[in-house]
Amino acid sequence: MTSDDHGLPSPPATRDVPALTGTPIGTVACPGDDPSEFEFIAPGDQGLRTGEFVAYDATVDGEQEAILARVTNTAQERGLPGEFLANPEVDPAEVAGALGVPTEDTELSRFTARTIGYFDEQISTFTNPRIQPQPGTRLQLAADSYLEAVLPSADWDSGSGTAHLGWLLNRPHGAANMHIPIDTFAATHLAILASTGSGKSYTASVLIEEMMRPASRAAMLVFDPHAEYDTLPEMRRDEHSHVFEGDDGYRPEVEIITPDEITIPIPDLTYSDLLALLDGPSDRMRYVLNEAWRDLTGESNHITPQDIIDKCEEVEGERSGTVDALAWRLNKSLNRDLFVPAARDELTDLVAPGQVTVLKLNRLSQSDQQMLAAALLRKLYEAREAATRGEDDAIDHPVFSLFEEGHRFAPDGDARSLGILRRILSEGRKFGFGVGIISQRPSKIDPDVLSQCGTQIIMQIQNPNDQQAIRTSVESAGEDVLDELPGLTPGQAVVAGDAMNTPVLLNVRERHTEHGADSPEATKEWKTAHDRLENEPAGVTGAYDDDGDVDETPL
Repeated sequence: MTSDDHGLPSPPATRDVPALTGTPIGTVACPGDDPSEFEFIAPGDQGLRTGEFVAYDATVDGEQEAILARVTNTAQERGLPGEFLANPEVDPAEVAGALGVPTEDTELSRFTARTIGYFDEQISTFTNPRIQPQPGTRLQLAADSYLEAVLPSADWDSGSGTAHLGWLLNRPHGAANMHIPIDTFAATHLAILASTGSGKSYTASVLIEEMMRPASRAAMLVFDPHAEYDTLPEMRRDEHSHVFEGDDGYRPEVEIITPDEITIPIPDLTYSDLLALLDGPSDRMRYVLNEAWRDLTGESNHITPQDIIDKCEEVEGERSGTVDALAWRLNKSLNRDLFVPAARDELTDLVAPGQVTVLKLNRLSQSDQQMLAAALLRKLYEAREAATRGEDDAIDHPVFSLFEEGHRFAPDGDARSLGILRRILSEGRKFGFGVGIISQRPSKIDPDVLSQCGTQIIMQIQNPNDQQAIRTSVESAGEDVLDELPGLTPGQAVVAGDAMNTPVLLNVRERHTEHGADSPEATKEWKTAHDRLENEPAGVTGAYDDDGDVDETPL
């Protein structure tokens, strides 16, 4: 799929679709309970599982079409009698043999499948013919090459930027690879949702790697509250040059900005930001501050806390108690290393094509993280708006921002960053500003934010409240697919939404860079720390003396 100057997907082009022909797998038995469902019978030893894709031929408007369907349920149709299985110490086959009962082809299974439709090359997606297969219709296992071509919503073999996320869960390793279109989720936004330890940060890193390859060269900004993306600079290593180096010598740039280097320019704040920083200002304080801030922001791009205080005194006409109270609050809030007086002149040092910038927020409070995101996102959004008006100092390329712990920045409640995130998610597509939300608690994300994420990568979710939040917000994934979520293992995912023509289950591929978000091995680290203390040089005093009392001897 191509894109226009603002990063918006263009209408789909026709693609070359391989033949659907695959291995014969079973026979249609009867219609299902739902108009789009049918049941089929197949030998029980074929390894068919829920989520698998099968196909049948049907005549649609006089044309022969291959109809794709997804297996949604399985049950035993026929097997050995229960009496043969009564004694766990005796092989049922021995019992059958002793009684002269044949055991070959004994097991049959009954499967339920839901019709997806036939692939219409003119619109590059599936059309449901609403035709039930007749009993006796032969079913085939859909071919790997066919699924690779038609399941993503854009042609991965066209040379445009796609992300190789993994391969179909029910197929052998690498047999049916899934390449999702970057243009699509970069324009209509992305959510990666998973319980802790299920692989959401790993999956996000896989996407970052894919977006930084020579075919895409994305401009990415990552908000990282837990310092989980420190290994991304490995993309520049020679050992990975076959993946990340372009014919023109391109290699991704990776900027890791530490908490000590992160700043918020005071001129980038709004009056509402200032109110959020202050501790319970009175109505009079609010009025004075509003007047002072309006005058200041119209006069200068360099504002100190003292400038604000002086302007408040000017508004009041004297050094009143109101000004003193504001001065105390402003100094407490703004006289910190995080806030600087000079406005940010350039944004291109943060977001440039072929560069991923990681903001390490692990030593910032949650409220400071939200304030930073609010101020920075506003500047980026304004710059992308300016680009559509042809202004020279604008950011003239699309931007994609990824938020680890997304429920911190877009909670189902109040946060300084929530308003601008809502605006970007609802309007950013027009300006080439995409957002990715990563979270282990979907139920704590603002519902409007979650529902605006057009592509969803959903991994194991155990919490019932989180499962319900996904069901409510993710309209593209059917109940049969969402029912798979509790049973997924780490590294397995449901991918649904704008980037896929139908939801799929897949295994996420291995990273090229090392993973930086593994949990510490507590027992190993305890033992290492204990051994280190035991082997300290003589003369180093321990925390307790021989009687168990605190030893206050200076170290």
